[in-house]
Amino acid sequence: MFTTGFGIPLVLAERRGSLPERVAAADLTLLAVGTFKLSRMLTRDAVTGFVRAPFVDFEGMESVTTPMEKPRGRGLRRAVGQLLLCPGCVGAWTAASLTAALLGAPRPTRVVCAALTAFAGSDFLQAAHGRITRA
Repeated sequence: MFTTGFGIPLVLAERRGSLPERVAAADLTLLAVGTFKLSRMLTRDAVTGFVRAPFVDFEGMESVTTPMEKPRGRGLRRAVGQLLLCPGCVGAWTAASLTAALLGAPRPTRVVCAALTAFAGSDFLQAAHGRITRA
């Protein structure tokens, strides 16, 4: 499924002649940070809990913004629950999706990735500020 979902946009871009020889360093950086932030949002943030809710059981809050959850059910439902709780696993799908989006609609994808990069930078600065002010 992953190979098909990622392969089709690659084949289409190649047929259109829009598959680049190489990915620019700036695009790669935006994709990397955007993938990191989006996959963390999908797997760990309380505000995206509605996406995970059909597949996980809520067990409480680890922090103000981070729920504690575990996969629910059996079979496919449990497998999806496990996937949705794994930032690295969701990161592979997110990277493939953002890369495919970059091939099909580069300008809006760069803007989305830039916003996600700014969001990740804000998270880093908030955490640094919290550590400094508590010290």
